[in-house]
Amino acid sequence: MPLNSPRRSALADQVIDALRAQITSGEWPLGSRIPTEPELVEQLGVARNTVREAVRALAHNGLLDIRQGSGTYVVATSELAGVMHRRFAQADPVHIAELRATLEAEGARLAALRRTEQDVRQLYALLERREEAWASGDVERFVGADATLHLAVVRASHNEVLTALYSDVGFVLRDYLRRDVGEELRAEEHLDHARMIDAVRDGDAELAAREAASYTAHCRA
Repeated sequence: MPLNSPRRSALADQVIDALRAQITSGEWPLGSRIPTEPELVEQLGVARNTVREAVRALAHNGLLDIRQGSGTYVVATSELAGVMHRRFAQADPVHIAELRATLEAEGARLAALRRTEQDVRQLYALLERREEAWASGDVERFVGADATLHLAVVRASHNEVLTALYSDVGFVLRDYLRRDVGEELRAEEHLDHARMIDAVRDGDAELAAREAASYTAHCRA
């Protein structure tokens, strides 16, 4: 439905909220190009200037990236994620690896204590998808599958704050994983995640945490 408001500032806020909802709901996934300005004007029933103002506001907040001649892309799923992207873009890879180890180890530890049967089924399905992605040799597919599995482990902790924080910083971790993997998947660098998932299933919190932390050890000095 078209958005209506007697005040332009209020209308712009409504458009910003509508666009943000498309991002946070996953309707516009991370890395995707959003509809063009004319398309948004038609969808929302507002003036071009209002759409432009809203898109610029979300770009300023770090959710969108306006690329001249290409379009506008989703680069973060929340304002906090956008801030983290700017803040840690040039961070020491060792420090990023240490952050990842800390968050993922605690997530795995809590997941082993709190996981549900549904969580376990999902984790094994995502583990299988990760292995299939590795076998395909497609780097982008593997990086996405690996990141999805690790996020699912953290979600299985049923700690909403930890999950939100990990989700917000996740794209930073994904960027560094992509750099660490390089241009091709090498057999000698494959890291089997089955032991971690088995430990979560078995309720072995300490083993789950150790396995999760070990996956980033090779990135640290």
